Amino acid sequence: MTGIVRQYGTLIALVAIVIVFSIASPGAFGTASNLINITQQMTLLSIVAIGATVVMAVGEFDLSTAAVVSFGGIFVVYLLKLDVPAPLACLLVLAVAAVFGAVSGYIVAKFEVLSFIATLAAGTIIGGITFWLSDGATLFGNIPAGFRDIARGHAFGIPTLTWWLIGTAVVIWLLLDKVELGRRLYAIGGNREASKLAGVRIVPNTMVAFIVSAILAALVGILLTGRIGSANPTGGGGYLLTAYAAVFLGMTAFREGEANVPGTLVGAAIIAVIGNGLTILGVSTFLQDIITGTIILAAVLVRRIGKQAH
Repeated sequence: MTGIVRQYGTLIALVAIVIVFSIASPGAFGTASNLINITQQMTLLSIVAIGATVVMAVGEFDLSTAAVVSFGGIFVVYLLKLDVPAPLACLLVLAVAAVFGAVSGYIVAKFEVLSFIATLAAGTIIGGITFWLSDGATLFGNIPAGFRDIARGHAFGIPTLTWWLIGTAVVIWLLLDKVELGRRLYAIGGNREASKLAGVRIVPNTMVAFIVSAILAALVGILLTGRIGSANPTGGGGYLLTAYAAVFLGMTAFREGEANVPGTLVGAAIIAVIGNGLTILGVSTFLQDIITGTIILAAVLVRRIGKQAH
């Protein structure tokens, strides 16, 4: 029984939270349409968190994530204003983000700089570039309807954003759990020196992790812009804390102490359900922030207590 609670406690907690909110507000929260709405609300957070999961797999952190989200939104609108075709604009944004991730990963792995420091500096630089491109203002206009469609509407009765989440989750799950690259990333995160002795190339594999994280963060910036029809130079500011909250929660689910995509999705769902439920109940946003912070602390404590118990 204890083993079941330890392995599936986070998933059980999600179900319990859904039940509590459904009872508290059956007419608003406990409806099929609202649950579908929650999947749409959690999409952008989940994609950022999935990128963070890949970096956590190698035992590192990427604090530039929020800055890359903001950059992705601003840069795609900047390119659209230059009459760059939308598909090419999106590819250019993702390519530049990949360069950002590659540089961060190289510095962290090659020179063994703490990822906190390296990515904090990278995020500051990226933020400066974003403000330079936007002149510190929200960018509107020249956003074609076809571009906005990538984050709006439905397909087969499911929101388009939800399909983006499903696709991203499946691809990264396969990357981490079903191919050799994923095993190398987990090996580096588990024991860097042993991995090096076993012939795992630390630098290129770490770079791949940071590249994936940066590309997914920039993708969220693009999708966010498509959804709201504008881009703000600080638009990604709210994703860093909540994304890592989702990852840490996910590390208490399914595979204890190890970053994994299914667990991250459960963590993101918990955060999205709490946010949605509290909003429906009229709870203020600052209290929601307090609850989110408490969730992170609780997840870390559960991990530590679980390790000590072993």
